[in-house]
Amino acid sequence: MSPSNPDRQRIGRVAPLVVLLATFTPSPSPRSASAQDIFAAMRDEMVRRDLIDSGIRNPRVLEAMRTVPRHEFVPPAQRKLAYYDMALPIGFGQTISATLIVAYMTEQLDPQPDDKVLEIGTGSGYQAAVLSGLVREVYTIEIVEPLAAQAAQTLRRLGYRNVFVKPGDGFLGWPEHAPFDKIIVTCSPEDIPQPLVDQLKEGGRMVIPLGERYRQTLYLLRKTDGRMVREALRPTLFVPMTGEAEARRKIQPDPSNPTLINGDFEEAANERREPDGWYYFRQFELRSDNSAPSGKNYAHFHNVVPGRPARALQGFPLDGRFVRRINLSFWVRGEAIRPGTTPQESATVMITFYDADRATVGEWSVGPLLGTFPWQKRTAVVEVPPAGREAILGIGMLGAVGTVSFDAIEITPITRAGR
Repeated sequence: MSPSNPDRQRIGRVAPLVVLLATFTPSPSPRSASAQDIFAAMRDEMVRRDLIDSGIRNPRVLEAMRTVPRHEFVPPAQRKLAYYDMALPIGFGQTISATLIVAYMTEQLDPQPDDKVLEIGTGSGYQAAVLSGLVREVYTIEIVEPLAAQAAQTLRRLGYRNVFVKPGDGFLGWPEHAPFDKIIVTCSPEDIPQPLVDQLKEGGRMVIPLGERYRQTLYLLRKTDGRMVREALRPTLFVPMTGEAEARRKIQPDPSNPTLINGDFEEAANERREPDGWYYFRQFELRSDNSAPSGKNYAHFHNVVPGRPARALQGFPLDGRFVRRINLSFWVRGEAIRPGTTPQESATVMITFYDADRATVGEWSVGPLLGTFPWQKRTAVVEVPPAGREAILGIGMLGAVGTVSFDAIEITPITRAGR
């Protein structure tokens, strides 16, 4: 249940589909044959555009993503956005993960037809539905009881008979049905819950995001001789695992003093040179040369297809009751940047603010950044909505084509009077 909810102005979206969704998403009767045909066409396009083009190769996983009706697992108001590669709010401060992260985690889990799988963090039930057609049984736990009940109802209504939903604390697992061949965790604890280790079969696999609240890494764990052997996959951002996992969290974020991690891109997190602290990369390259305004590394984006996303994101804590404004500064360089499918598309830096329920309460962006220009420093003062409780910063292209680079991105808070 990732909160990484790309902004409404298409960082992480494909601009041409905005018109298609607005035009073709059926409102009167989404169960009609024509509506289902339209949703199926959207899934086909989503699989091609967001999954295959991003490296998902497992044919069974691709078919599951092509088959499961994601629009049935989001609130009615969000259905027009169901087949974008973006997280969406589902209530109670939770989200449905972006389509690529669902496919990627499923592929890393390596689901087999005879597997019994435990999922921690049911959310809307979408990830469980994707697994349903790939494995023998799915046992899924959700700590938010109304969400668990809603997911169970949705899964029953759609005919997923091999998925079993339980309200409860996922930290404890589901010992009555252990051991499990595979475990997938869609919320982030600071470290691996020992009950999940105990309930995983020898030789089994676990896919789990671990780390600090806003500094997480997605891991593939293999149980070998009773020990969990870790393989770091990529930086990520998920909602926290609550309950016992949150009680054990040692490092808590400070929302009264928001800062960015690795704003100068000097710390790479893996062999793909994805920088620590950033996540959900599209058409991104970490470049190193002496032209960088800070250190040697900088973020580089290049796009030749109008409307195609090119971006990186970073979440950070923020409390609008304490923080009135943010001072933002960054260095940027552009080459032949021009609008993609609409005149509004450009390169940009954007901040999206979310409330305690992870609903959008404000957006800000700089731009348009167009044309060719050398490295230059930009600064701005960004107003923080009083209801804001966290934010996501996005850098890259809003559907534009060309090349843009960023470096030395910093934010400093201005607190409210009397705080």
